[in-house]
Parts: sequence; structure tokens; C-alpha cells
Amino acid sequence: MQRLHISTTVREQLVDITLEVAEAVAVSGIAEGVAVVYSPHTTAGITVNENADPDVAADLLETLRRIVPCEAGYRHCEGNSDAHVKASLVGSSAVVPIDGGRLVLGTWQGVYFAEFDGPRSRNVIVTVTPG
Repeated sequence: MQRLHISTTVREQLVDITLEVAEAVAVSGIAEGVAVVYSPHTTAGITVNENADPDVAADLLETLRRIVPCEAGYRHCEGNSDAHVKASLVGSSAVVPIDGGRLVLGTWQGVYFAEFDGPRSRNVIVTVTPG
């Protein structure tokens, strides 16, 4: 298990962590298996999506803002209920196959840390398992 440290700079942000996850796979020495990428935070998530065009990340965040507005009469008193809902919609983990010691991602795919309650200092856990 390896722990990545992520610093976000705004309230909602998608941070491309593909290279850091690939490094965790390389350090593990495991050639075939899976990498489990997990966020231990209730207001952040992990997703796999296109990382070639930054407009995709912007569109994802904008769509989530429309679906789950910041102010909607939530009962949770901390003012971040929308972040909890967005994190649940995105999910807290992703599983990526490993072949030849490398992540098996599509041509345009990347692994993202999804921040919904920043800016914050966060952790991502990467567990590499042989298979």
C-alpha cells in the first residue's frame, strides 16, 4: 500500500493523478494484477475519465454543480452537503488493471482525484495486488 499526498487549491477540482498511480505500480514491482485507487475522504472521490482535453474535467465539474447545487436546503450543518453527495455519485475508488507492470488505461484515459470540499491536503491510497 502506498499513500499519495494531494493538495487541492480550490473548492471543486479534478486532479490528474495518473502519473503518481503509475509510479506506485512501478515501485510495487508487480507485473500483472490490479491497482486499487481509494480516497478515504467523505467529500472527495476517484474517477477515471479523459485526460487529453481539460474541458472534459471542467464539463464534469459543471454538470455535478448543476445536478447537486451548493445551496439546496440541506440539513447537514457544516455547509458541505453537496460535497458529500458529489463524492457518493463519483465513488471513492477505481480499479485499474496492470499488464507488463503498467496501468491498462485507454488512449485518452487518466485517473483523477475529485475534490469537492477544498482547498485541502488529502491522501489517496494505492494498493497494488498481483493477479
